[in-house]
Amino acid sequence: MKYIVTYSKALAFIILLSLSISVFAQAPDVPSPAPPQEGRIYLTNATIHTGTGKVLQNATIGFDNGKIFYLEENPVTKPDTNSGRIIDCTGKHIYPGIISTNTIIGLSEIEAVRAANDNAEVGQFNPNVKAIVSYNTDSRVTPTLRSNGVLYAQVAPQGGYVSGTSAVVQLDAWNWEDAAVKNEDGVFINWPSMFKVKSWWAEPQEFEINKDYDKELDGLKAYFKDAKSYFEAGAHEKTNLGFEAMKGLFDKSKNLYVKVYYVKEIQNAIAFAEELGVNIVLVGAKDSYMIADVLAQKKIPVILSKCHDLPTYEDEDIQQPYKTPAILQKAGVLYCISIGAFWQERNLMFEAGTASAYGLSKEEALQAITRNPAKILNLDKQIGTLERGKDASLIVSTGDVLDMKTSNIEQAYISGRKIDLGNKQKALSEKFMKKYGVN
Repeated sequence: MKYIVTYSKALAFIILLSLSISVFAQAPDVPSPAPPQEGRIYLTNATIHTGTGKVLQNATIGFDNGKIFYLEENPVTKPDTNSGRIIDCTGKHIYPGIISTNTIIGLSEIEAVRAANDNAEVGQFNPNVKAIVSYNTDSRVTPTLRSNGVLYAQVAPQGGYVSGTSAVVQLDAWNWEDAAVKNEDGVFINWPSMFKVKSWWAEPQEFEINKDYDKELDGLKAYFKDAKSYFEAGAHEKTNLGFEAMKGLFDKSKNLYVKVYYVKEIQNAIAFAEELGVNIVLVGAKDSYMIADVLAQKKIPVILSKCHDLPTYEDEDIQQPYKTPAILQKAGVLYCISIGAFWQERNLMFEAGTASAYGLSKEEALQAITRNPAKILNLDKQIGTLERGKDASLIVSTGDVLDMKTSNIEQAYISGRKIDLGNKQKALSEKFMKKYGVN
């Protein structure tokens, strides 16, 4: 009898546990991923911003099996309803899906809760750490990005000198395998800083010289030289997982993403990459405008951090962060605009909008968050612009997507799949608007 009672209690506990897990697994405020596209879809009578610099008026775009097959301005022959589903987009704007770079979306959920953050590994040298396997498709943050037009993200590890290997994901998936667009995109490193911040972040920043800069830099260089020697040696009796992950840098199938900010550090990082013979992408690079001509000449791409930021130096133009994209654009540098966070990425398009008020044209600002990041990530043959043969990943807005006052994303498609634009914040807004009778 004793064992029967114990077994009954255990069975009841298992049933209750399974019910609680199923309740949490439903995640009602995280919309289910969209099914594959069925049948042709035509979006008609729209203003289409292709991301190539061209804007098509009264245009129609058609896609099937996730690919764009039709794109015409003022089409003579209208699509037949028998040939597919026709959606009238009169007065609306169509844009390529926005691409967010250098993010920790899906790796961090609640900043103040350690258990909700999986964006950094212990130790200083972790190139074999892959961001993709930690990417959480059930994050409540991701839907808030999609509802503002961000459909793709580069997920990058943080921490240490060599942080790990980044990945590119599409933001509507059941699991990381479905989300992955590019499993292993490149290796992220944090360049040693020549300065250290003495003050608390909320106070006026005071700096001191980092006396260990040369020592830290020598350690980073030694690690990369060992990795290159490992690559050049070919076969090995013992496998070094870290060096194996870095092989793509030396055969140039991967980018080396270097987080660096000050001009002297940027110059050192460029010399470092040239010595190793790897493809470097500068990340952050707030001082990049100072050597824009050098970057253009050497064809070094830049993932530029926040436009909505304060200048670095006391004697710097207060509007310098707003102006930097235009300076890089004029010099011919391949760059994109980034925020470098997770929930903040929903405002990426508005940072590009600010840059358009300080020297960029509207279409150049759009390219800074669509075409340009696709080029940097080596995905421009697939996404980033609206052209025949490319993925049908696009957004439909009733206003200017770069303007926070008028932007209103009504539809979004990833590879032809119409995705749900609902999220927790929208649900709460609707709930309390009803409570207080707000229309």
